[in-house]
Amino acid sequence: MSCEAHVRFCERRGVRLPPATLLVVLVSGTQAHAHALREEVAAVLAPMGLRLSKAKTKVCHIDEGFDFLGFHIQRRHKRGTAKRVVYTYPSKEALAAIIDRVRALTSRSSHPTLAVLLRQLNPVLQGWCTYFRYGVSKATFGYLDQYTWHRVVRWLRKRHPRTKWAALMRRHLPGWQPTEDGVTLFDPQKGTVSRYRYRATNIPAPWARTTPGPTV
Repeated sequence: MSCEAHVRFCERRGVRLPPATLLVVLVSGTQAHAHALREEVAAVLAPMGLRLSKAKTKVCHIDEGFDFLGFHIQRRHKRGTAKRVVYTYPSKEALAAIIDRVRALTSRSSHPTLAVLLRQLNPVLQGWCTYFRYGVSKATFGYLDQYTWHRVVRWLRKRHPRTKWAALMRRHLPGWQPTEDGVTLFDPQKGTVSRYRYRATNIPAPWARTTPGPTV
């Protein structure tokens, strides 16, 4: 269940909190259990001045998947096995956002040189790929790389309409990579992709582990 809780400012106490907090609650049970827990969560949040947004609160099965913080989290069959594994992918909305950003940057005619364009593109691409490297992102990175390359080449052709393709290749595309003044287009496909592994109670904590006493 993905919930977005809207926080009201505690003006009397002078406490200011973020306007929205994202919350995911995982339930081992039926859909009825999830709906019941949603009501319990709402009851716990109410005394703190928080409430769940009905429009943005979603109850779903893990096999259906849900979006959270830019990732799409879904359980699927592991290829070649009968096991079912939870995967995290860049969501469609996150991919659409970076595509729109690349399109906007490469549509501008105000960039005087290719190097100026690359200096604006590279931090955007690198930051996005760094955030989404912890997931099943290799195919998405490949798509983003191809899209960005074609957009930059298209910008080059428009910037130099009278220059022949062979000359553009020699000046700006050595090794098929857009380059100028020592600045090369960032390649998302070369980024390291890894996944968080389930560590249970092995995650380091700043407090000592306590063992519950015997029950009577």
